[in-house]
Amino acid sequence: MSNSSGKKLVVITGASSGIGLALVKALLEEGYAVLGIANDFEKARLDHPGFSSRSINLADLDALPERMSSLLDEITMPVKAVINNAGIGRMGFLEQLSVKDIRLVMDTNITSQIIVTKAFLPLLKKQGEGDILFMGSEAALKGARQGSIYCASKFAVRGFSQALRDECGKSGVRVTLINPGAVRTPFFEKLQFEPELAAENAIEPEDIASTVSMVLAARPGTVFDEITLSPRNQVWKKKDA
Repeated sequence: MSNSSGKKLVVITGASSGIGLALVKALLEEGYAVLGIANDFEKARLDHPGFSSRSINLADLDALPERMSSLLDEITMPVKAVINNAGIGRMGFLEQLSVKDIRLVMDTNITSQIIVTKAFLPLLKKQGEGDILFMGSEAALKGARQGSIYCASKFAVRGFSQALRDECGKSGVRVTLINPGAVRTPFFEKLQFEPELAAENAIEPEDIASTVSMVLAARPGTVFDEITLSPRNQVWKKKDA
């Protein structure tokens, strides 16, 4: 990842689908170089000179610090932002969830984000500028039935981002949390419910991308601490068994 073009780099986790893929496309169009991280990119092959990808299992916490260290060694251009977007959901009453499910949700949704942020933070502080964004959720604001572990992970993301915001205030590094309501993405493919089909029942991934663009374009002295986006009329439907 050389800097011959003079561009700034945006790093995005969960970049192969949904919100992450929309972010990749929007930020490439705005002229950023983009480094996407995901488990695999088989379904999201992008042919763009400004895009590079790395297949990394963020839930493999033992290997993740070394993977991040190796990744940082490759980066030779200024990093504009790190967007912690990767996330998964496992829904159900608590007694229905396995310990494996619980670990996977917490490892992916919060612990991996801490490790990724910890890896990039010294570089951003050394630059004296940069943005760290976290993709929270409406589940970070209010607990919901059959979502105890998912809500716990998103409440943790919110607390972590708030604390980090205070830690980074004097360094030039901005920290922003984005809390979307229902977004029409593959997130719901393995769940038993999804937003109703009407346009006003769900946010589109491109809505999140435009919000992120606004955050990155803000005057350096201004921080969007937390942004909540909701569908105008959020309605859920159960999937057929």
